[in-house]
Amino acid sequence: MTGAGRLEPPVGQGAEPFWEGTRDRQLLLPWCTACRRPFFYPRPFCPVCLGRDIEWRRASGDGSVYAFTVEHRTEGVPFAGGAPFVVGLVALDEGVRLMANIVGCPTGDVRVGMAVTVSWEALSDGRHLPLFTPQPGERAS
Repeated sequence: MTGAGRLEPPVGQGAEPFWEGTRDRQLLLPWCTACRRPFFYPRPFCPVCLGRDIEWRRASGDGSVYAFTVEHRTEGVPFAGGAPFVVGLVALDEGVRLMANIVGCPTGDVRVGMAVTVSWEALSDGRHLPLFTPQPGERAS
Protein backbone atom coordinates (compact mmCIF):
# COMPACT_ATOMS: atom_id res chain seq x y z
CA MET A 1 0.00 0.00 0.00
CA THR A 2 1.07 3.56 -0.54
CA GLY A 3 1.59 5.98 2.27
CA ALA A 4 -1.91 7.27 1.54
CA GLY A 5 -3.32 3.82 2.31
CA ARG A 6 -4.42 2.73 -1.17
CA LEU A 7 -4.39 -0.94 -1.98
CA GLU A 8 -1.93 -1.21 -4.88
CA PRO A 9 -2.96 -3.36 -7.84
CA PRO A 10 -0.82 -6.35 -8.76
CA VAL A 11 0.67 -6.70 -12.23
CA GLY A 12 -1.27 -9.50 -13.89
CA GLN A 13 0.14 -11.76 -16.56
CA GLY A 14 0.10 -9.96 -19.89
CA ALA A 15 -0.43 -6.53 -18.31
CA GLU A 16 3.27 -5.75 -17.89
CA PRO A 17 3.40 -3.22 -20.79
CA PHE A 18 0.36 -1.39 -19.39
CA TRP A 19 1.97 -0.96 -15.96
CA GLU A 20 5.40 -0.13 -17.39
CA GLY A 21 3.76 2.68 -19.37
CA THR A 22 2.29 4.12 -16.19
CA ARG A 23 5.81 4.70 -14.86
CA ASP A 24 6.01 7.50 -17.48
CA ARG A 25 2.35 8.46 -17.03
CA GLN A 26 1.45 6.95 -20.39
CA LEU A 27 -1.86 5.19 -20.84
CA LEU A 28 -1.09 2.27 -23.15
CA LEU A 29 -3.66 -0.01 -24.77
CA PRO A 30 -3.19 -3.36 -26.51
CA TRP A 31 -4.06 -3.19 -30.22
CA CYS A 32 -4.68 -6.12 -32.51
CA THR A 33 -2.69 -5.64 -35.71
CA ALA A 34 -4.95 -8.06 -37.62
CA CYS A 35 -8.28 -6.28 -37.10
CA ARG A 36 -6.73 -2.92 -36.13
CA ARG A 37 -8.72 -2.50 -32.92
CA PRO A 38 -7.74 -1.69 -29.35
CA PHE A 39 -9.09 -3.75 -26.48
CA PHE A 40 -8.97 -3.77 -22.72
CA TYR A 41 -8.31 -5.65 -20.40
CA PRO A 42 -4.86 -6.92 -21.48
CA ARG A 43 -4.74 -10.52 -22.70
CA PRO A 44 -2.57 -12.50 -25.12
CA PHE A 45 -5.14 -12.52 -27.95
CA CYS A 46 -7.68 -10.19 -29.53
CA PRO A 47 -11.19 -10.74 -28.13
CA VAL A 48 -12.70 -9.77 -31.52
CA CYS A 49 -10.76 -11.83 -34.08
CA LEU A 50 -8.65 -14.03 -31.74
CA GLY A 51 -5.48 -12.72 -33.38
CA ARG A 52 -2.29 -13.00 -31.39
CA ASP A 53 -0.24 -10.22 -32.99
CA ILE A 54 -0.67 -7.53 -30.36
CA GLU A 55 1.14 -4.21 -30.05
CA TRP A 56 0.87 -1.54 -27.37
CA ARG A 57 -0.07 2.00 -28.37
CA ARG A 58 -0.45 5.20 -26.41
CA ALA A 59 -4.05 6.29 -25.77
CA SER A 60 -5.18 9.91 -25.61
CA GLY A 61 -6.38 9.54 -22.03
CA ASP A 62 -9.65 11.28 -22.91
CA GLY A 63 -13.10 9.79 -22.69
CA SER A 64 -16.44 9.99 -20.97
CA VAL A 65 -18.14 8.36 -18.00
CA TYR A 66 -20.10 5.37 -19.30
CA ALA A 67 -21.39 4.21 -15.89
CA PHE A 68 -20.45 4.77 -12.26
CA THR A 69 -21.26 4.02 -8.66
CA VAL A 70 -20.60 5.97 -5.49
CA GLU A 71 -19.17 3.83 -2.71
CA HIS A 72 -20.27 5.04 0.71
CA ARG A 73 -18.90 2.27 2.92
CA THR A 74 -15.42 0.77 2.90
CA GLU A 75 -15.22 -1.29 6.08
CA GLY A 76 -12.24 -3.61 5.82
CA VAL A 77 -11.12 -2.24 2.44
CA PRO A 78 -8.08 0.09 2.41
CA PHE A 79 -8.81 2.92 -0.02
CA ALA A 80 -7.07 6.28 0.04
CA GLY A 81 -9.24 9.05 1.38
CA GLY A 82 -12.01 6.75 2.50
CA ALA A 83 -15.65 7.03 1.53
CA PRO A 84 -17.43 8.28 -0.38
CA PHE A 85 -15.60 7.71 -3.65
CA VAL A 86 -16.61 7.11 -7.27
CA VAL A 87 -15.79 3.99 -9.28
CA GLY A 88 -16.46 4.65 -12.93
CA LEU A 89 -16.45 2.80 -16.20
CA VAL A 90 -14.78 5.22 -18.60
CA ALA A 91 -15.35 4.93 -22.36
CA LEU A 92 -12.04 6.05 -23.84
CA ASP A 93 -12.03 7.93 -27.15
CA GLU A 94 -10.20 4.92 -28.65
CA GLY A 95 -13.33 2.79 -28.14
CA VAL A 96 -12.50 0.69 -25.08
CA ARG A 97 -13.81 0.92 -21.53
CA LEU A 98 -11.59 1.13 -18.48
CA MET A 99 -12.64 0.99 -14.83
CA ALA A 100 -11.08 3.63 -12.57
CA ASN A 101 -11.83 6.12 -9.84
CA ILE A 102 -13.34 9.46 -10.87
CA VAL A 103 -11.67 12.20 -8.80
CA GLY A 104 -11.36 15.96 -8.76
CA CYS A 105 -15.01 16.82 -8.19
CA PRO A 106 -17.73 16.16 -5.60
CA THR A 107 -19.22 12.67 -5.91
CA GLY A 108 -22.64 14.17 -6.56
CA ASP A 109 -21.35 16.01 -9.65
CA VAL A 110 -20.33 12.87 -11.55
CA ARG A 111 -22.76 11.97 -14.33
CA VAL A 112 -22.99 9.59 -17.26
CA GLY A 113 -21.57 11.30 -20.35
CA MET A 114 -19.24 13.59 -18.36
CA ALA A 115 -16.05 14.25 -20.34
CA VAL A 116 -12.98 13.11 -18.39
CA THR A 117 -9.24 12.92 -18.83
CA VAL A 118 -6.66 10.67 -17.22
CA SER A 119 -4.71 11.79 -14.17
CA TRP A 120 -2.18 9.85 -12.17
CA GLU A 121 -1.55 8.80 -8.57
CA ALA A 122 1.95 7.63 -7.69
CA LEU A 123 2.33 4.11 -6.31
CA SER A 124 5.15 2.99 -4.04
CA ASP A 125 7.02 1.01 -6.75
CA GLY A 126 7.26 3.80 -9.36
CA ARG A 127 4.10 2.86 -11.24
CA HIS A 128 1.17 5.26 -11.38
CA LEU A 129 -2.51 4.46 -10.98
CA PRO A 130 -4.70 5.94 -13.71
CA LEU A 131 -7.60 7.98 -12.36
CA PHE A 132 -9.96 10.25 -14.27
CA THR A 133 -10.86 13.89 -13.64
CA PRO A 134 -13.54 16.02 -15.28
CA GLN A 135 -12.36 17.97 -18.32
CA PRO A 136 -12.55 21.77 -18.01
CA GLY A 137 -16.12 22.97 -18.24
CA GLU A 138 -17.53 19.65 -16.97
CA ARG A 139 -17.73 20.53 -13.30
CA ALA A 140 -21.29 21.00 -12.19
CA SER A 141 -22.16 24.24 -10.40
